Amino acid sequence: MWVNNIIDSIKLPFRKEKELFSALYNILGFYPHDISLYKQALLHKSVGRKNEKGRPQNNERLEFLGDAILDAVVGDIVFRHFEGKREGFLTNARSKLVSRATLGKLAQEMGIDQLIKYAGHSTSHNSYMNGNAFEALVGAIYLDCGYDACMRFMEKRILAQVINIDKVAYKEVNFKSKLLEWSQKNRVKLEFRSLEESRDDKGSPVFTTQVFLEGLEGSKGTGYSKKESQQQASKETLQLLRREPQFIDSIFAAKADRTKMEEEPVMAAPDIDKLQEEQQNFIIEREPGEGADSKVCCDSVATDDVQSIAVSQQQTAFDDELTLDDITATPREKSREEIIAEAEAAAFAEAEEA
Repeated sequence: MWVNNIIDSIKLPFRKEKELFSALYNILGFYPHDISLYKQALLHKSVGRKNEKGRPQNNERLEFLGDAILDAVVGDIVFRHFEGKREGFLTNARSKLVSRATLGKLAQEMGIDQLIKYAGHSTSHNSYMNGNAFEALVGAIYLDCGYDACMRFMEKRILAQVINIDKVAYKEVNFKSKLLEWSQKNRVKLEFRSLEESRDDKGSPVFTTQVFLEGLEGSKGTGYSKKESQQQASKETLQLLRREPQFIDSIFAAKADRTKMEEEPVMAAPDIDKLQEEQQNFIIEREPGEGADSKVCCDSVATDDVQSIAVSQQQTAFDDELTLDDITATPREKSREEIIAEAEAAAFAEAEEA
């Protein structure tokens, strides 16, 4: 009996190894040469394994390598598939094909998510963990079989059987970019506010973001990253703008109030023409008949005399306007003539009294 148990315990690792070989064949389309690479590609960092040197064993290094290989392979495929398309379109198409959301879905469709080893308390959300494992798997393929094997895997296995490259490339998924484009075109003030950060029942971080247009509340979005929550909030807000015309009206009404406050001047700008007219009109205007006794005929009087008369008239008017008769707080300084006159008057008064 105990002999059978020993035999079963010996056969168990081989059976699991055989099951892994079979599962990888169904995913990759070929049998791996170095199975250890693929085991490492499916080992999440939450497991916390270390080698004999004390270094952590997980799929992060293979993920880094696979990310670079995927960029090159998918860039090559997109370049050849979309002949004549410009660089901007090609970059956008490649970004969609290698995005975390696309790779995470690929991992689920192909059953890679069922092979990943991770701790139950892992705070990494499944979509990121699955996408990272897919990249690590590509890194393992590269080290095991080379670049051409990675190209065949993506062309024959992924793009030919799992993903429609045209649908992915032409599908618009950047809702935040679309909302930004709409707001800039319509000169509407757009703001993303992070409301809260919490954790789901599995301990994964969850972010909540809300869109504000001209200070008015738009839709909220949640996600396992700030970027994902902003995308979701943008998507819901775009749908809100399509469904509710009243919301658009309120946005533009708020925009009108804001721009009126920003653009309305504090005071009216001066009238340049009026300023120039006042500057040039330096002749004192008089009513008809006023100052007739001082009227001067230009034909019989020299120009210098006319100027002296005008200055004398202006000085007289100035003196009349600024009389100091009503000011009594400070005595006026007497002139020399006044002092002599007062002294003579006092002398005559004393003589008469004598």
